[in-house]
Amino acid sequence: MALAFDEFGRPFIILREQEKKSRIRGLDAQKANIAAGKAVARILRTSLGPKGMDKMLQSPDGDVTITNDGATILEQMDVDNQIAKLMVELSRSQDYEIGDGTTGVVVMAGALLEQAEKLLERGIHPIRVAEGYEMASKIAFEHLERISQKFEFTADNIEPLVQTCMTTLSSKIVNRCKRALAEIAVKAVLAVADLERKDVNLDLIKVEGKVGGKLEDTELIYGIVVDKDMSHPQMPKRIEDAKIAILTCPFEPPKPKTKHKVDIDTVEKFQTLREQEQKYFDEMVQKCKDAGATLVICQWGFDDEANHLLMNRNLPAVRWVGGVELELIAIATGGRIVPRFQELSPEKLGKAGLVREKSFGTTKDRVLYIEQCANSRAVTIFIRGGNKMMVEETKRSLHDALCVARNLIRNNSIVYGGGSAEISCSIAVETAADRHPGVEQYAIRSFADALDAVPLALAENSGLPPIDTLTAVKAQQVKESNPHCGIDCNDVGTNDMKEQNVFETLIGKQQQILLATQVVKMILKIDDVISPSEY
Repeated sequence: MALAFDEFGRPFIILREQEKKSRIRGLDAQKANIAAGKAVARILRTSLGPKGMDKMLQSPDGDVTITNDGATILEQMDVDNQIAKLMVELSRSQDYEIGDGTTGVVVMAGALLEQAEKLLERGIHPIRVAEGYEMASKIAFEHLERISQKFEFTADNIEPLVQTCMTTLSSKIVNRCKRALAEIAVKAVLAVADLERKDVNLDLIKVEGKVGGKLEDTELIYGIVVDKDMSHPQMPKRIEDAKIAILTCPFEPPKPKTKHKVDIDTVEKFQTLREQEQKYFDEMVQKCKDAGATLVICQWGFDDEANHLLMNRNLPAVRWVGGVELELIAIATGGRIVPRFQELSPEKLGKAGLVREKSFGTTKDRVLYIEQCANSRAVTIFIRGGNKMMVEETKRSLHDALCVARNLIRNNSIVYGGGSAEISCSIAVETAADRHPGVEQYAIRSFADALDAVPLALAENSGLPPIDTLTAVKAQQVKESNPHCGIDCNDVGTNDMKEQNVFETLIGKQQQILLATQVVKMILKIDDVISPSEY
């Protein structure tokens, strides 16, 4: 933007292609932004909690996704508005850092924006609102610390971890076998966890899925599952005490890199060439045999002749295995990935107690299980489901559960779920508002009201009368000063979330409140939106 003066010395503003831009400023801009943020939150609001609804999204090329994972819904939605994109970023950052609570954080931000709108209409300056929100979020953050509880778990007593993962899974489509899936998730995380350093590398957990079979058939394999079968149908389907050569070089004769062509004009010459190739193959296979390998896993393919030779020389092989899988196999079996045949040596082979091929149903679907590995730090969760959507959604749900288990190993503090933590924070923030003279106290009170949006949405989605339920629970929390009272979504008959075993991670909840507040502050500070108008 530049100032210029006309011949009478009057300043005028030059804005490039002024007439082609649309511009909203001041309160209008804030209201438009708040409306966009609320619209996104409204979409996700109905998918919060154990009785939340799912969303069905169709991508431009016709793929259908059915999910109620907030981050996935927003990722797949084609959002045009810049503020709505901020909300998408918000759920994504919650997903990266915590992995769970992606719906709640957007609902929270939407509620804060809604409350801010009322304050702006009363003529309170947006900066004062933002500052009030900042104070309130600090109060809520510290209050969560106070009401949180540590729970101790050991590798033998994993029940507390399982309970928390079950809470995460209960809001997903897979909630009918949440117990089994939560146990699988916890065992998988503990298998790869480094409890001394309190660290978990989730890359070591591979989640595979196959359509067919029922959810209950989902299993945890202490080893690797590769979606491939033996390269020759007559190779043995089961190898015990396998020594595995992991190759990234192709099983085929080298192609000459020159641009010349070779003329073969007699049968003898052709014969010589063929023998040469055969000899080359023989040497390759022999090198593998000499190193002591009983199974070859190769990143590239090999043609039928090589396949036939391997079959004759009793060397089972698997071809076309992806790079990521190769790395996992190498980690699990303690082998080294070998780039050239010359470098094969016995100490570079991986060891596995059992390699077996398993077929599914009546189809030709076969996968390889590599189990009882030398280093069982890599595990695979193998999901079965009735259709592709189900398998995909289970993968997403398990991802949330794995992240929750990981967060608990990093920091084993929990708060209770079912909206109890939010109601408790709301009461604490409301009480603290009186201590702040000045305009900020209005914003702090509004923050307390916004915190009630999560339990309200939970009650609404469970088909309970939202306002009655919320006031009853709030009154109960104040009367009994018990921060564990929440919304009884599953109609168990008790409001005490401690009895219902509904837990959430403390860092997850704190992150939700901080992230939502940050985004709302950012949106409130925008007072001028200049956008190129549509043609």
